[in-house]
Amino acid sequence: MIYSMTAYARKEVKNDWGSAVWEIRSVNQRYLETYFRMPEQLRSLEPVLRDRFRKRLARGKVECNLRFEANPAAQGELTINDSMAKQVVYAANQIMQLTGEESRINPFQVMQWPGVMETPEQDMDAVKQDLLAAFDEALSEFIEARGREGDNMKSLIEQRLEAISSEVVKVRARMPEIISWQRERLISKFEEAKIELDSSRVEQELIILAQKSDVAEELDRLDSHVKETTNILQKGGSVGRRLDFMMQEFNRESNTLASKSISTDVTASGVELKVLIEQMREQIQNIE
Repeated sequence: MIYSMTAYARKEVKNDWGSAVWEIRSVNQRYLETYFRMPEQLRSLEPVLRDRFRKRLARGKVECNLRFEANPAAQGELTINDSMAKQVVYAANQIMQLTGEESRINPFQVMQWPGVMETPEQDMDAVKQDLLAAFDEALSEFIEARGREGDNMKSLIEQRLEAISSEVVKVRARMPEIISWQRERLISKFEEAKIELDSSRVEQELIILAQKSDVAEELDRLDSHVKETTNILQKGGSVGRRLDFMMQEFNRESNTLASKSISTDVTASGVELKVLIEQMREQIQNIE
C-alpha cells in the first residue's frame, strides 16, 4: 500500500479526570517534520509522541494538537496546610511587632499565601496513559486515512500509465508508415530538384534520415518505465522519492521523442505524454 502525505484524524477521550481531544493533520513535505500544540502540564509527552510519529511515518509536515480540560470535581476538597498557615501568621505577627503596628490579620490574605491552601493533585501518570492510548488510536486512524487517499492516487497513476502504454503502441504502429512516407518524400524532392542519384546513395540518405528520426529506443524505455513504476506501486511503502525519480525518466524520454518527431501524429503523442506525466507528477508530490 502507498500512503498520501495529506490526511486528518480526530480522537476524543473522556474519563473521570476530564476530557481531551487529539487532532492530527498533515501536508506534503520533503522530510518528516512534526509540530505540537498542547497544555504546558503535558509538554513532557512531546518526546514520546515525536518518537511514535517517527516509527510509523516517513515524510510529511505533521501538526498534532491536544485540547485538555480537567474535571474540577476530580480535584477533591480544599485542605489547609496547618504548618504553612502557622508560619505565615507568626511571620505577620513578628512584622507587626517590629513596625509597632497592631492590626487584625486578615484570614483571606493568609489563605492566598502560596502553599496554605492545597488541593489533592490528580494522578497525572494515569491521565498521561489514557492520553497516549487515545493518541495511538488517533494515529492509527490517521495512517488509515493516508492509506485510503494513497489508494486513490495509485488508481489515478495506474490510469495514466495505461494511457502512456497506449500512446507508445500508437507511435510504434505508425513508424513503418512514417518511414515509408519519408522515403517517398525524399525521392520526390530529388526528382523535383532533378538530381540523379544511384540507388545506393538514396538508401544511404534514407538510412541517415531514419536514424535521426528513429524513436524505437525511446519507446522501449517508456515501456520499461511503465513496468518499473507499476512494480513500485505494487511494492508500496514509502515510495514517493522513487516515483518522483521515475517521472524524471519519463519526461526525458518524452522530450527526446518530441525532438525526433517528423510527423504530426508523433508530435501529438509527445504532447499527450507530457500531459500524462505532469498529471502523475502532481499526484506523486503528495505520496509518502
